[in-house]
Amino acid sequence: MKALKYIFIFLLISITSQAQEHFVDKKKNNLVKFISKTPIESFEGITNQIDGYMYWEGDNLTNKSQLYFEVNLDALDTGIGLRNRHMKENYLETFRYPYAQFNGKVVNEEKISDNKSKVTVDGEMFIHGVAKKITVQGTIEKNKPSYRIQTDFIIKLSDYKIEIPSLMFMRISEDIKLVLDFYIKEKN
Repeated sequence: MKALKYIFIFLLISITSQAQEHFVDKKKNNLVKFISKTPIESFEGITNQIDGYMYWEGDNLTNKSQLYFEVNLDALDTGIGLRNRHMKENYLETFRYPYAQFNGKVVNEEKISDNKSKVTVDGEMFIHGVAKKITVQGTIEKNKPSYRIQTDFIIKLSDYKIEIPSLMFMRISEDIKLVLDFYIKEKN
């Protein structure tokens, strides 16, 4: 019985020692960008203020994976102060909804090379007080102790109840491209 107890403890330690918990590395050059393209005007908003974590067990990113990331929308900069203010006050309402959040899990991993994988993530995007289930594809590149995550995908403003006045309709796209390129590192 004592031997079984030690075997159980050894297995528990070996399983938990393979758990991978990583947090956004704020010392790296992280990028979150949105792009609005219309025939009249195209512009982008940029920030490096992303935070969150990613967890998985063992070598497979899909094994008991969890991830949560959030972006400070009040930190977005379009390069024009007046446009920043209008975007934050009139459309994103950052005084009420300061963060865009994503909570999900890796559901598929396809090895591209020894240190890079294409991943599919299912989760829920929360913007402007509205949660919507989405599936996102991207890559994760393993350069220990850091991992680089890259993805881009389209969201519809109307899905998140972000209203664009009819006068502005042709200047702000209904479809916004989100581009994320950021780093996570192992928890100390």
